[in-house]
Amino acid sequence: MIHTEMPFDINDLSNKIIRLAIKVHRSLGPGLLESSYKECLFYEICKAGYFAEKEKDLPLIYEEVKLDIGYRIDILVENKVIIEIKSIESFTDIHSAQVLTYLKLSGNRLGLLLNFNVKLLKDGVKRLVL
Repeated sequence: MIHTEMPFDINDLSNKIIRLAIKVHRSLGPGLLESSYKECLFYEICKAGYFAEKEKDLPLIYEEVKLDIGYRIDILVENKVIIEIKSIESFTDIHSAQVLTYLKLSGNRLGLLLNFNVKLLKDGVKRLVL
């Protein structure tokens, strides 16, 4: 598939992603594995016409050496928004730190931390900006 870079307002894009996540959550409800939500959200993002990559490798660059140490972005949308999906009781500081690390390493500015294990998804959304 050929993809041409289109200009997106990053806030508009993140709001559309959140609406798609709410659609997935309303359909599936809480209590499933993270992988279930990831697959369904990835499908919805692609169906909406956005370029997305799933389980994208994120190397660490140290002294000009590219090191693959196992970092993987759950979903990267339009090479601009990092999505980290969780299905947990509640967020902790380590979850925010994970997304902030991904933002730093990738050079992106906006990350969405989504916890699908909540009654209403709006209570499981955290926007992180660098």
